[in-house]
Amino acid sequence: MFPTTGPFAIPNIRLFIAFRIFFNARFYYPVFTILFLDYGLTIEQFALLNSVWAITIVCAEVPSGALADVIGRKRLIITTSVLMLFEIGLIAFVPITNISLVFWAFLLNRILSGLAEALASGADEAIAFDSLKEVGLEEKWPHVLSVQMRLKSIVTIITATTGALVYDPDIINKLLNLTASGIIVEQQQSMRYPIYLTLVLAALATWTSLLFTENPKEQPAVKSNMFHKIVEALRLTLQAGTWIIKTPFALAIIAFGMFHDHILRMIITMTSQYFRLIQLPEASFGLISATLSLLGLTIPKICETLVERNSAAKNLWILFLITVLGLFGLTGFFPYIGLLPMACVYTGLMMISFFTSHYLNQITESSQRATVLSFKGMAFNLAYGIIGVLFALLIQQLRDKNMATHPDWSQQLTEDSSFIAAIGWFPWYTIILFVIILVYFHNRLKSSPEYRQFG
Repeated sequence: MFPTTGPFAIPNIRLFIAFRIFFNARFYYPVFTILFLDYGLTIEQFALLNSVWAITIVCAEVPSGALADVIGRKRLIITTSVLMLFEIGLIAFVPITNISLVFWAFLLNRILSGLAEALASGADEAIAFDSLKEVGLEEKWPHVLSVQMRLKSIVTIITATTGALVYDPDIINKLLNLTASGIIVEQQQSMRYPIYLTLVLAALATWTSLLFTENPKEQPAVKSNMFHKIVEALRLTLQAGTWIIKTPFALAIIAFGMFHDHILRMIITMTSQYFRLIQLPEASFGLISATLSLLGLTIPKICETLVERNSAAKNLWILFLITVLGLFGLTGFFPYIGLLPMACVYTGLMMISFFTSHYLNQITESSQRATVLSFKGMAFNLAYGIIGVLFALLIQQLRDKNMATHPDWSQQLTEDSSFIAAIGWFPWYTIILFVIILVYFHNRLKSSPEYRQFG
């Protein structure tokens, strides 16, 4: 499935790539929003549930990273996989006859999903990087990231296309007609098919997690006293947080990564609504998602070249220009060609993931690597949760304004107009916030030896 020479001869590196693929490439992503709605939930409940997901990650992110450094990364990776099994199993088998039960099932799903994301965010990456460092190949990390992201994109193309197809009962029934089976599938049945397929990936992720190994030199001495473990985890959390604050380059990596991530991820969350407004048929959403995922075959390799040839500052400006170009392009809602700015959004997210992982891993000590990476994850998700609330408030304000100004408009027209106006705020919000962060770090980075190394 992937190379077996150089860094890829190390079992943990191959397992890291496989785990990332099984954990992240989910069949239901192309129909994520409408999946919630078809289960009977409202758009307000959808927004609330995603806020719960983000809050859960924020609360669990850093403690989980510290625990990874205290009790071992492998234990947390296994726990992550088991949580994924439970979160997918909940919505795979919950009966939809009781809408209250459905809501509570999805609420628990979001909490378990948030916990799984938090536990995985630092542990798998830390165990993989340390496996490279053990044999003196840590400089190969950008190449490992590049291969991982490209392989993940290939699998995402498959899962996105398949997930969207099996979600559509018309497609399933046409295939069944070819077999002359006489079976007819309805939406309430087919909407679970992407969930069932993702449950298989959860099982594969669990199997993969059991195969990881930790270097005895890097494994923490697990104390029998749980109190000691908790105290040690808190100590590592405080130590890592203090190190980030006192290391301007590390703080800048997290801040600029958080800045780009929360904006672009918010756009990705609303992708299906944007596609609808640029006149794309809903049946094409899976194919479009798969096509955009093709970027993952080239962008990581480009990022690998950028970190080798450019300073961190230059790469930041490249990322910022791509982000702003994409956001201004989105505001036009151009039919069909509106996919081009969305490609910029996808590109920006891939670059953020690559750059933050590369630079943070290069300057972070092994003993606190998972904790520092968890701080990054916490910051990213905190910002995402905040912008989600702000976006919801903005939509509400714009909706009320449209209803007062145009009482003759239909509800759908009011909703669409409010959404279009809200997207128009993103480029200006991005520019203003970028300038504020840039001014703050301008002088601090001059005194950072890490920045001079990569700057």
